[in-house]
Amino acid sequence: MPDTPPPPITSKANDDPPPLNNVPSESTARSTGISFGPDLRGDIGPSQAGGIYNTRSITRASFDRRTAGDISQENGGPSNSSGDVEEGDDWRDKHGKTKQVFKGTTLLWLAYQSIGVIYGDIGTSPLYVYSSTFLEPPTQEDLLQVLSVIIWSLTIMVTVKYVFIILHADNEGEGGTFSCYSLLTRFANITSRDPREEVLVRMERHSTMDMRKPNRTIRDRIERSKFTHGLLKTIGVLAVSMVIADGVLTPAQSVLGAVQGLKVVKPDLSSSAIVGTSCGILIVLFLIQPFGTTKLASAFAPIVIIWLGFNGGFGIYNLVKYDWVVLKAFSPYFAIQLFSQHKTQGWRMLGGILLSFTGVEALFADLGAFSLRAIQLSWMCYAYPCLLLAYIGQAAFISVHPEAYANPFFNCVPPGMLYPSLVVAVLAAIVASQAMITATFQLTSQIMKLSYCPQVKVVHTSRVFHGQLYVPFLNWILMIGAVLVTAVYSDTTRLGNAYGVCVMFVTFFDTCMVTLVALIVWKLSPFLIFIPWLFFATMDGLYLSSALNKVPDGAWFTITVSGILTAIFLLWRFGKENQWRAEAEDRFRPTELVGKDQKGHLCLTPKWGGEPLSVIRGLGIYFDKTGVLTPAVFTHFVSKFVAVPEVAVFFHLHPVEIPTVPPEERYHVSKFGTLPGCYRLVIKHGFMDEVISPDLAALIYNQVRKAIIRQAKERLGLDSSKEVGDEDEDEVGGEKNGDNNTTSTSARTTTTTGLAGGPPGLNSRSNKLPVELRDHEVADELAKLDKAFAAKIMYIVGKEQMRVRRSSSIGRRIVLSIFLWIRENTRAKIANLRLAMDRVVEVGFVKEI
Repeated sequence: MPDTPPPPITSKANDDPPPLNNVPSESTARSTGISFGPDLRGDIGPSQAGGIYNTRSITRASFDRRTAGDISQENGGPSNSSGDVEEGDDWRDKHGKTKQVFKGTTLLWLAYQSIGVIYGDIGTSPLYVYSSTFLEPPTQEDLLQVLSVIIWSLTIMVTVKYVFIILHADNEGEGGTFSCYSLLTRFANITSRDPREEVLVRMERHSTMDMRKPNRTIRDRIERSKFTHGLLKTIGVLAVSMVIADGVLTPAQSVLGAVQGLKVVKPDLSSSAIVGTSCGILIVLFLIQPFGTTKLASAFAPIVIIWLGFNGGFGIYNLVKYDWVVLKAFSPYFAIQLFSQHKTQGWRMLGGILLSFTGVEALFADLGAFSLRAIQLSWMCYAYPCLLLAYIGQAAFISVHPEAYANPFFNCVPPGMLYPSLVVAVLAAIVASQAMITATFQLTSQIMKLSYCPQVKVVHTSRVFHGQLYVPFLNWILMIGAVLVTAVYSDTTRLGNAYGVCVMFVTFFDTCMVTLVALIVWKLSPFLIFIPWLFFATMDGLYLSSALNKVPDGAWFTITVSGILTAIFLLWRFGKENQWRAEAEDRFRPTELVGKDQKGHLCLTPKWGGEPLSVIRGLGIYFDKTGVLTPAVFTHFVSKFVAVPEVAVFFHLHPVEIPTVPPEERYHVSKFGTLPGCYRLVIKHGFMDEVISPDLAALIYNQVRKAIIRQAKERLGLDSSKEVGDEDEDEVGGEKNGDNNTTSTSARTTTTTGLAGGPPGLNSRSNKLPVELRDHEVADELAKLDKAFAAKIMYIVGKEQMRVRRSSSIGRRIVLSIFLWIRENTRAKIANLRLAMDRVVEVGFVKEI
């Protein structure tokens, strides 16, 4: 079998149980040459254990003695006095998403890639802006007025507003309206969070004394107003829905327009041939999305670069040859004159002019796939000058040939360049939709993090650029939608009527959200913010009101689609909030469930009946979906069976937003001091790490055992940074196996257990013995662990069923019933874990919401 790198793991979080994706069998592990490291083989034998690997061996765990409150305070969050080492929630540090910063050649490479993705949509606008704005051949004065509005729209709406202001309102490098909302939730208490995601969020709420009084007042009012919470939530989700709706429409519009352009050279091309060819191209376009943003951007960038270069070059040619007087349009006087002379008609013309910057919302949403500096560099140094030259050159040609407005780009092509420009135009129009496709992937990932839609598979396609994503499920949904829209509308004119409204809604939402970010996050004075907000909001309002004229002619389609999506997202969020409240009842410290009687035996606390607990032989592995406090499955297992395993491990898989987790940070074992034989193991994995489990229990046993020994070393003042087994295990009186670095597990178990009796003679040579033979307490703990692992292994998984409380109102029951149906059909099944099913125990329990 060829030695290939492991496929990307999905950043997917379901309900019970946690996912173990891409799980090969033991034979597969052997055939691919997976190495688990000498010190793992020494514990349990070669190729027995599974875990997370990235062409490196499994490494040590560590005990972290800091309290959760200390960690929270270091990260800028509030202190959590209830979290301590005994509760096993001290592992939460350095997990949040961090913003990537690129420089030098990497930045130039990223700027090159951004041209291939971001500017396909906005870059193809010169094909149809003038034809969409004018209804008849324009006079030179009208042409100057419209050109002036186009120039200043590109300058104000794109360059000033987005490139220099809004792009700075990123949430750890992610862009889009919803990222602004996510950023606000980190600096203001305006939302609740999934307990599983809380550890990923770095709260940075400014101290009251660090804010101006007006800013503090605004924040306080927002935090106290439930209506404002709901409004901000709805705006953020509605903006995502509108971008997704445009993500269905844009590919259909651009590809259909490109194929229709072939009529320039083949006028007899039939409508059915155009539609069929367009659908075929769309299918191919979506089929290549799994290659990832880097490969697609690198392939598409030359096309867009040549296309923009053609536009810029043709613009210079027409400007020099025909009418350089159109340069007067740089004066804003002509833009103002459009409205003073044409009044209502001039306002209606904005519906066509706004097409010159459609795609600007994708520029912001795609920020996560690239970076602020890369976008600024590519826009200012290439895309912006080329587009200005394109519109100026077309205006120069149209001023001499007014009838050319009907097909501005091809009519303005210099002699001999028609066929090359046609080929490039078709290719550019085909790749134009990549901006919206990438944007929908970015935004869908964002709303999943805040639990606004069911968890679906998200694939990270680059180790270098962490924000480049691919969402398979959404890709196929967009493909089906685009093909259906193309087949039903079959004409760019009808599709064009549905275009532009969502863009203006999103730009208006961006203006409002970034204004709040400026007040609450950047702490700028409201007096400094008000005038820019009023100016940009007025510009957005003018374009939006003009675009709304298209609603009866086709824009109702995108508004309807976005409305349906928004309802689904808000419904899911409403259901999740109710689910969290119900599950919070089972989230408490272990000492509230299990205590000790007068004889020192384990028993349930009085709250749970006070019955003595029997001990089940074996190792019980409880799948823990939150990684903090007591897992619900443990609570229900203990309370229903009135028993605990000899050794219990709360197992939590924690995704981290980096390609691979450093070996020293991958495993974290916490010991519960009040529950003998109880541990929490957290395995942190990056999005490029592969999770495997030929024998998950062997991995868990090994990591807990090494952690116990490491803690003992720390107590004795030895070097705990040295890998367990590197030197001490050579002195164990056990029998060596075939590997020089390995020791028989049974030999170690026998020797350690034998020490429990403790022959006095051993003390005389204690300094020569491995650490586990020097401490009776450690020896007993290891003997207990070894005995439990050898006796029986149980994978204990919670099967949570939810039902709507009977006292709920009819409307609430309907909404929550829909939520529960979606939840039941989207969460992972136990069979997907590929565990040894004869060792799996499902504990069912019902929660009312």
